Amino acid sequence: MTDTPIRVLICEDQALVRAGYITIFSAQPDMEVVGEAADGRAAVEAARLLRPDVIVMDIRMPIVDGIEATRRLAGPGTETPAKVLVVTTFNVDEYVYEALKAGASGFLLKDAPPAELVNGVRTIARGDSLLAPAVTRTLIGHFAERLRPSDTSRPARDEIVRTLTRRELEVLEQIANGLSNAEIAERLFITAETVKTYVSRILAKLDLRDRVQAVVLAYRVGLASGPD
Repeated sequence: MTDTPIRVLICEDQALVRAGYITIFSAQPDMEVVGEAADGRAAVEAARLLRPDVIVMDIRMPIVDGIEATRRLAGPGTETPAKVLVVTTFNVDEYVYEALKAGASGFLLKDAPPAELVNGVRTIARGDSLLAPAVTRTLIGHFAERLRPSDTSRPARDEIVRTLTRRELEVLEQIANGLSNAEIAERLFITAETVKTYVSRILAKLDLRDRVQAVVLAYRVGLASGPD
């Protein structure tokens, strides 16, 4: 454990919300707010200048939206991808799935309690993804049409089936269905530590950064069909 605080950049166009985030994070002994931005273009510039450990990113912002800003900072081909926590509202935002594809390490709802927001930043800072099972289930239901695989996804699906073992495929499906490690362990009659090992192997074999990317991939190629 290091004494160096987690450096956080706040990207949010609403001044009151931005001030609230700053207050919450600044009150944490292990966090430091290093900057803020009110639009997506400023967010990208600030992130490249300040090199924060975690970027808290709103989706709906002027000039450049949060999805495009996330793509520029963490998307495919990015030399040193940033760690982005997207904070959004499901009932007004139609873009969560695109944010995940753009490279976000996770997301939370805007009405999440402060403790959950703080824990989310810590989770992403240590290199884990933040994809709460309950939120995953909501995502799957909300984007069912968009997540449906196309005919062109079959080759990628076949390659994954050849790459992963039968048990790893089972674990991948449960991850995509929004189950936590403990829930997967209970369903597959194995230990949570064993599940964690399987998850690490899946990410390594498929060259995925985190659990979020595993969920997106599983749905894009048709390896998961949604929670029971």
